[in-house]
Amino acid sequence: MKKSILNLDPQTYQRHLIHGADRIWAETNCYTDLWIELLHAFKYEPIAAMPFTLAIDFEGDQWTFFKIPFADIYELYGLDVQELSIWKPLIQHTEEQISLGRPVLVEVDSFYLPDTHGAAYKTTHTKTTIGAAEIDVQARHLGYFHNQGYYHLSGDDFTHLFRLEQNDPIYLPPYVEFVKVRDRAKTKEQTLQTSIQILRKQLTLLPKTNPFNAFAARLASDVEWLIGEPMETFHQYSFATLRQLGACYELSKTYLQWLAQNGEGGLSETIQLYDEISTSAKTIQFQLARSVSKKKALDLTSIEKMGAAWQSATETLLKLYS
Repeated sequence: MKKSILNLDPQTYQRHLIHGADRIWAETNCYTDLWIELLHAFKYEPIAAMPFTLAIDFEGDQWTFFKIPFADIYELYGLDVQELSIWKPLIQHTEEQISLGRPVLVEVDSFYLPDTHGAAYKTTHTKTTIGAAEIDVQARHLGYFHNQGYYHLSGDDFTHLFRLEQNDPIYLPPYVEFVKVRDRAKTKEQTLQTSIQILRKQLTLLPKTNPFNAFAARLASDVEWLIGEPMETFHQYSFATLRQLGACYELSKTYLQWLAQNGEGGLSETIQLYDEISTSAKTIQFQLARSVSKKKALDLTSIEKMGAAWQSATETLLKLYS
């Protein structure tokens, strides 16, 4: 028997505008993209949860792998995320929680996800997170959120995803969460004010120093190392650095645009600065690829300009909201 929470059809599902064709970065990271679409499917506005993007930092060998804080999700939407203890087969837990109206967020292997066709599907074993919202065990059918949308899988993909034909006594279960839906409905104005409160909190968590200074220094040395590595290493490096900062600050821009559309003033210049940072990250990604393939040094002038833009944008936001 099919268990379903939202009764969605992948053929008619309309993605959130964050995943529209006009974006600089088509995807952010699997966990944030999943939450954007899950909130959207619940008819909430995910942009209201984006203040956290302003506080990312360069973490030494990567930029912050940004995720919406669970506390913010609860305050804005009344969705309570908890870890699911896996003491039975994963498929049984998944069916149980979905039957209770709770999406299940589970780490799985992209090798068995049809929506990654052309990237990982049937070619590469990589970890990612999906949000299961529909299941029919007998029919071997799963409906799930992943990256930019909502999808179905079935047959052998279902069997392998849930390891139904494997009996490995030392296999470690995946990390799994479930989402309890609590009644905390808010008006549009209440959502806006709650989001601004979260913005003020996130501004207290900003990096103490300009993160682009440390990133420029690290990137200068990393280029020499990347030149001797295969292109696969470049792709992994780019994902952890330029894609993370670029996609994250595009979300920052989107958030500030949403604030402006809802009556907040003084943000136009800051919106433009975050747009410049995000666009520059995309450009530098291409430049870095050429530097690595042609074994040439990378011009870091653009990184310095991104740092100046970040500093100016940060100072404006602190004046407006701290």
